[in-house]
Amino acid sequence: MTEETLTKTVPPVRHWPALDLTGLDFDPVLTELMAEGPVTRIRLPNGEGWAWLVTRLDDVRMVTNDPRFGREAVMDQPVTRLAPHFIPERGAVGFLDPPDHTRLRRSVAAAFTAKGVERIRERSRLMLDELVDELLQDGPPADLTATVLSPFPIAVICELMGVPAADRHSMHTWTQLILSSSQGAQVSEKAKHEMGAYFADLIGLREGSTGEDVASLLGAAVGRGEITSQEAVGLAVLLQIGGEAVTNNSGQMFYLLLTRPELAVRLRADAEIRPRAIDEMLRYIPHRNAVGLSRIALEDVDVKGVRIRAGDPIYVSYLAANRDPEVFPDPGTIDFARSPNPHVSFGFGPHFCPGNMLARLESELLVDALLDRVPGLKLTVPADRVPFKKGALIRGPEALPVTW
Repeated sequence: MTEETLTKTVPPVRHWPALDLTGLDFDPVLTELMAEGPVTRIRLPNGEGWAWLVTRLDDVRMVTNDPRFGREAVMDQPVTRLAPHFIPERGAVGFLDPPDHTRLRRSVAAAFTAKGVERIRERSRLMLDELVDELLQDGPPADLTATVLSPFPIAVICELMGVPAADRHSMHTWTQLILSSSQGAQVSEKAKHEMGAYFADLIGLREGSTGEDVASLLGAAVGRGEITSQEAVGLAVLLQIGGEAVTNNSGQMFYLLLTRPELAVRLRADAEIRPRAIDEMLRYIPHRNAVGLSRIALEDVDVKGVRIRAGDPIYVSYLAANRDPEVFPDPGTIDFARSPNPHVSFGFGPHFCPGNMLARLESELLVDALLDRVPGLKLTVPADRVPFKKGALIRGPEALPVTW
C-alpha cells in the first residue's frame, strides 16, 4: 500500500464525552464509531491530544498481542483518557511490557489457575450460602447489591489474597475510593497509598511462606529475590481492586435476568446451560464506560490500511469487539446457545485478566444460589428506576431493589 493511500485514509477525530449510561444501554458514541470503520480517532474528556481506536475483534486481538504496541511508554505521555486523574505508578504491572510483565504475573499465577481457584470453591460456596441465608432470614424487600453482590466478591478476593476477614471492610472502602472518579485525585491517591501500606506489611510478614494465597506467594517471591517488595505491593493492590469488578458484572447480570425474566426461567429450568449462558451474558454486558488503558505504537504499524505512527497512542474497545457482527451473528441478541463464543470480556494478550476463572466461578455460584434458592426473585421498581453508578469507570447498578 502506498504512502499516499495510507495518508488519505486518516479518519477525523471524534469527541467521546463521559456518559452516565444506565441499564444495559450500549454507548451510542461507540456504536457510531464502529459504523465509521475498523480504525477511527477519538478525543476523550481528559488528558491531551487524540488517540486511535480499533473496534473489530481481529484488530483488537492483534493490537493487544503485538509487542509493537507497548504499555510502558504510556507513563511518559499525557494521552487522552476517560479518567479525570491518572497517577500510574512506575513498575505497576498494568504498565509493564514483557519480560518484566511476564515475571511479575508468574509470581502469583498458581493462585489463579484452575487448581488455585478450585482450592477456594467450597469456601466460597459456604460464604455465599451464609449471605443468602441472611437475605432469606431478614425477608423482603432487600437490596441485592448490598446484601449479596457486593459482600460476596469482597469475601472471595480477600480469601484468595490471604486478607483476614476482619480487614475486608477496609479493603472495600479503599477500593471504592480508588475506583471513583468523583472524589478527586487526592482522595483516590490517599486510599491507594493506605492499601499499599497494608499490603507491604502483610507481604513482609509472609516472606519465606509456603501458603497458597496471593500474599504468601508474593512474600515467597520477594524472599527469593524474584520480584521487589514494591512490585509485589503494586500487584497486590491491582488484584485486590480487580476482585471487586465482579460486583458490577454480577450486578449487571442480575439486572439483565430480572428485567428479562424469560431468561431467568430458562436458566432455572436447565442448569446444564448456565456456564454457556454466563459466557454469553459476559459478552453482551457493557461492563465499563468508554475505554480502559491505552498503548503506544513503538514503531510504524499498518492496521486495516491505516498507518499508526511510532509514538501514537491507541485504544482497543473490548465492548465493540464483543459486538463484531462478522464474529458474532446478530450481536445485539442474547443467545444462550451461541457457540463458539470467543468474546474478549477479560481482555486478550499478555494483559488478559488473571482473575477470569475466579470471576466465572463467582458468577456460576451466584446464578446457582440466587436462582435456585430465591425462586420468586423480582425487582420492586421499574427497570428504568434502578439506580446506576455515576461518574464511575466501571459500569454497574448502585442498588438492585428486589423482593420474592
